[in-house]
Amino acid sequence: MQASDRLVNLLEEFMIYLSVERGVSSHTREAYRRDNLRYLDFLRRRVDSFDQATPELVQDYLRFLQQEGLSARTIARHLSSLKALHRFLKLEGKLEEDPTLNLESPRTWKHLPQTLNPQQVQTLLSLPDTSKPLGVRDAAILEVLYATGMRVSELTDLELNQLHLEMGYLICRGKGAKERLVPLGSNALDRLKLYLQSARPGLVGGRPEKHLFLNRFGRRLSRQGVWKIIKAYARAAGIRQVSPHTLRHSFASHLLERGADLRVVQALLGHVDITTTQIYTHVDRQHLQKIYRQFHPRA
Repeated sequence: MQASDRLVNLLEEFMIYLSVERGVSSHTREAYRRDNLRYLDFLRRRVDSFDQATPELVQDYLRFLQQEGLSARTIARHLSSLKALHRFLKLEGKLEEDPTLNLESPRTWKHLPQTLNPQQVQTLLSLPDTSKPLGVRDAAILEVLYATGMRVSELTDLELNQLHLEMGYLICRGKGAKERLVPLGSNALDRLKLYLQSARPGLVGGRPEKHLFLNRFGRRLSRQGVWKIIKAYARAAGIRQVSPHTLRHSFASHLLERGADLRVVQALLGHVDITTTQIYTHVDRQHLQKIYRQFHPRA
């Protein structure tokens, strides 16, 4: 077997591990595959096996990505993919040493996440026409996203049996099929109850459908469908540059601005590593600096 074939075979073993043992979604697995195939293409021109990869060689690869014009954020994602692959190979006894173990991620937070201020959020949430079934649905979607900080994929995956409205919370299934309990505010509860009572029955039309949010044909609403809805309301509100995570980012930054503990925000967002959540402390710091400049007599 050629060296390049052995490398590819080990990558395929890694992909099976991600699917069977880690429960990683197909979307995330494909991202790992793309990143690591690019790494293998670089590696096979220099060495014959993974155990010949050194920290210096991996650093050369990261510099190569930089020369190719990739952003720091994208390079950090590639390094994360490499780290996961090398951890697996060491776990399986294919490597004696992990060359990525002590490599630091490139600085990724030059561009802070796009957030809305509370007034913009209020404007956005007030736009759906709740005299119409789809408007009732849209109002519930916007309220739930802002009230929980859920990812769009988590929202579209929501099933009726995950709702516990009488207790004021829902069960969210996040990355890796991990579940977390997420509280709902009074506004989100009211919007959900109205949707379930007055809009969803008409959309589903008596057909069996376990998913909570439905399209106009009574079937599960897609992620693309949700973001078309959000972008349409953002345009109507005069809000530009709304990203797929804008309401999630706003949820987290507004909690921190009002004194929420970082660990609590981490749990609510479903972040495994608190360093992922710490980006919002940078957003919060910007807010503090703004307040300082506005009110301190010597600022």
